[in-house]
Amino acid sequence: MKKKFISYTILCLITIHYSYSQDTTKASQYHVKYNTHATARDVKKQFILEQRIENIAENNEDEDIDYTTLFDQLSLYYEHPINLNKKDISHDLKQLRLLDDFQINAIISHIKNHGKLTTIYELQRINQFEISDIRKILPFVEVSTNFDATHLSFSDMIKQGKNDLFIRFSRTIQETNGEQELDDSTWLNSPNSKQLGSPNNFYMRYRFKYQNHLSIGITAEKDVGETMVPNKRVNNLFGENTTQLGFDYYSAHFFLREVGKIKALALGDFHVQLGQGLTFWSGLATGKSSDVMATKRNALGLKPYSSLDENLFMRGAGVAMDWKKFSFLAFGSKKMIDANIQIDSSNTDGDIVVSSFQASGIHNTIGTIEDKDAIEESIGGAEISYENDILRVGLISTLTNYNGEVNRNLSIHNQFQFNSNTNWVNGIHYSLIHRNFNIFGESSKTYGEGSAHLHGLLMSLHPKLALSVLYRDFDRNFQSVYSNAFAENSRAVNEKGLFTGLKLKLNKYWEVSTYFDQFQFPWLKYQVEAPNTIGHDGFFQITYHPTKKLDIYGRVRHRNKPYNEINQDNREIRDLSNTDQWNYRINFNMHLTEAIHLRNRIEYMTYQRGGNLMENGVLLIQDIIYKPKEAKLSFNARFALFDTDSYNSRIYSYESDVLYYFRIPSYYNKGARSYLTLRYQFKKGIDLWVRYSNWTYYNRETIGSGLNEINGPSKSEFRAQLRFQF
Repeated sequence: MKKKFISYTILCLITIHYSYSQDTTKASQYHVKYNTHATARDVKKQFILEQRIENIAENNEDEDIDYTTLFDQLSLYYEHPINLNKKDISHDLKQLRLLDDFQINAIISHIKNHGKLTTIYELQRINQFEISDIRKILPFVEVSTNFDATHLSFSDMIKQGKNDLFIRFSRTIQETNGEQELDDSTWLNSPNSKQLGSPNNFYMRYRFKYQNHLSIGITAEKDVGETMVPNKRVNNLFGENTTQLGFDYYSAHFFLREVGKIKALALGDFHVQLGQGLTFWSGLATGKSSDVMATKRNALGLKPYSSLDENLFMRGAGVAMDWKKFSFLAFGSKKMIDANIQIDSSNTDGDIVVSSFQASGIHNTIGTIEDKDAIEESIGGAEISYENDILRVGLISTLTNYNGEVNRNLSIHNQFQFNSNTNWVNGIHYSLIHRNFNIFGESSKTYGEGSAHLHGLLMSLHPKLALSVLYRDFDRNFQSVYSNAFAENSRAVNEKGLFTGLKLKLNKYWEVSTYFDQFQFPWLKYQVEAPNTIGHDGFFQITYHPTKKLDIYGRVRHRNKPYNEINQDNREIRDLSNTDQWNYRINFNMHLTEAIHLRNRIEYMTYQRGGNLMENGVLLIQDIIYKPKEAKLSFNARFALFDTDSYNSRIYSYESDVLYYFRIPSYYNKGARSYLTLRYQFKKGIDLWVRYSNWTYYNRETIGSGLNEINGPSKSEFRAQLRFQF
């Protein structure tokens, strides 16, 4: 591995030299270019959007997060760029998540003082902008004197809209334990030891869109092991209607935005995002990343839902309207969600007793079928807010009710967790922007329980220097089912912390971003059996972008967190210790030609828990992206080598895939990873994606666990997707 590491580093340096030598234009002579050719934009689209999503998700270590809604949002702005001369561009630019509030305000102020922009190049005259900032937003903005019609009829939107239909198939090629045949008696004695359906995954999605004003969509999916047709054998063994006809999951939405007096109207499935995410926030939310100015959330209010999470969304109706400087939003949702039903012989009133909620959305065994749609969840909420040029203040109230008794199996460390059939939460949020500083925050209170507070400051100390500070204080008994605020924990509970970040633009070529987050857990938590424990998370990144063809960054991240120290002899908790983790990464993005793009990454990490031996991990990645402008065929390929001492020293890395499919898998143990994704455009409006990927391990005889275990050192996956646009 050491020889491979050295060889790989030499290869990166040779490639960088070649890339740099191909672009001899000095940065002072650089002019922003924008290719409006429709074919060229379509070829570059997926690569650009995936790159943006990877930047947003770079520090996320959850392999199962669905980024479909975010991709939808960025795709919309790519296809219909934001006109910087339009009124009220602040909302749209914030949703890009590519500019901070000071840069957005600088654009608005520049237009007020100097009139409408005549060309995109004028952004270079704004102190807050460097060439790198302009490159970043260029695919998503335009300068035009043509504005969208503000009073289009519904029939006009239907006539002028665009239809997208996706059909996707995927499966693991090797047989897993869950696919193996069992005789009837064995299966009856162990009903969760075999999958009910085929190992194939099917996905279908239809979406009709008119710019940013109208969205109508239907999504359906069958996960691995789920059934699509009734299985007589299963029904005979375990009872009638154990298996079903059709997809396991369906979702549909109808969404209007900025049509007449309606700010937003959602029917069917949708997300609700309010304030800073403390009182109520469904869907994806950003956390710590290299963009240290992104600590402030820019809530969307209502947004259409077309992802595959089968539980954490709203199903019902929502409306948002403006009246002068006031805004009003209200929503209601009622749906069945997955939960584990507790059998209690003493319960004679017929109420359902739930011991835990299930979030996987997979229903491929008898046990998971029993958990499906086990309890009804009803949610109602409203927000009223006031906004002027510098201040926004809003009040939020939400009520969640479960049609049954929630009786979780709680232990000492999580005894204050939500454990009732009703959750009523109220909050207030604010944002004050004046000149070069922005104060924002939210306070929230659970009825009869604890409270939570989050307050932050963004300040532009200089056009090249920005500061971000965020303080949070979450009570151990703060209970909000749909809270998704900035936090070290997965939930906004039992935590105090102070985050401080700096962003420094040294010159046109160099940029530094760094943060330090100190946090404390006042009460016990999972794997931490002591109160008032502390930890920290430090990050430093330096970026070098001398030309539009070359971008290099290096980063260091250090995390130190408390954990139980386990006595290996009797498995009892002996004392507390800290886990100490260091991550080092250097990443190269190079455009060798207009069609060929290379991405190289070297990442090394160390992990040590208490007085145990230090564990190490290394990951070497080579990506090749080939996307010629006019050709019908393009591809994306990766070859990676990884060597880690255990799962503790795992390394996460985003992977490119077929359109609207996202994963950030963990690389651990010792092996190689490769994939090839081909895209072929038969003609305008018909595209085919085919992907083959493989894991090969050098020190394992099995892969996975439980029903997903493969007997062998290799795992291969195949995926194919068709898209029709009309």
